[in-house]
Amino acid sequence: MKLSGRTEVYGIVGYPVKHSLSPIFQNASFEYFCIDGVYVPFEVKPENFREAFFGLKALGVKGVNITVPFKEKAFEFCDFSDEHSALIGAVNTVKFADKIEGYNTDWIGFLKALKDTEGSIKGKKVLVLGAGGTSKAVLYALSKEDCYIFLWNRTREKALELTKKFPAELVAKPEDALDSVDIIVNTTSVGLSEDEPPLFDYDKIKEKHTVFDVIYKNTYLLRKASEKGAKVQNGLGMLIYQGVESFKIWTGLEVPISIVKESLPASVLS
Repeated sequence: MKLSGRTEVYGIVGYPVKHSLSPIFQNASFEYFCIDGVYVPFEVKPENFREAFFGLKALGVKGVNITVPFKEKAFEFCDFSDEHSALIGAVNTVKFADKIEGYNTDWIGFLKALKDTEGSIKGKKVLVLGAGGTSKAVLYALSKEDCYIFLWNRTREKALELTKKFPAELVAKPEDALDSVDIIVNTTSVGLSEDEPPLFDYDKIKEKHTVFDVIYKNTYLLRKASEKGAKVQNGLGMLIYQGVESFKIWTGLEVPISIVKESLPASVLS
């Protein structure tokens, strides 16, 4: 990679963000198409997000991915939102042009990744854990597949607000829905750190379940689910698929999935 005054800058904005794999495969995508571009992480403290967001446009940054905890706030700052992000109320992809354009590719990334493991999910029963920006994209995707959704969040009021927007049944605790569901999806950040308490009693996971964690590592939730014989999937596939869609929004080009996977360390693909 050779940088110059003509190099276009892209990146990912979040807190924390140093762990992100996006710079690896997005830079590989620029190299594959011989584009003079670079993709870098921007770790921004929550109290500085507004200043940083508009500062990126002022500096001439061409586009960014938005991750935890800024997806909903970034949506508010966009001049234009595509139909999906408008319905979801959160963006994970921003294009800085004459206006600030917001998109959501999380929902399609999640759907493609889940179908890789589960096949058809039409009409299946799903427990969604969490009520943040990623949860909104997951709820949107599941509703498009006519799934019956149970929703739980540590802050009940936030989950209750989502049930007014998406067809989901609020549960007081995750265990209340476990016997009924086929799929469990964790959209919270619990699992990024190993010292966090579990979201519920993971010993109650059954072999019949498919457990999907949007965090792209082998979390404690996934390890316990695997012990119970359940099918498990981390968020790497979702990350890859949403990233390919983001790259297409910025450049108009669709990078082959094989190129993305070849760029990633073998340790994260195993």
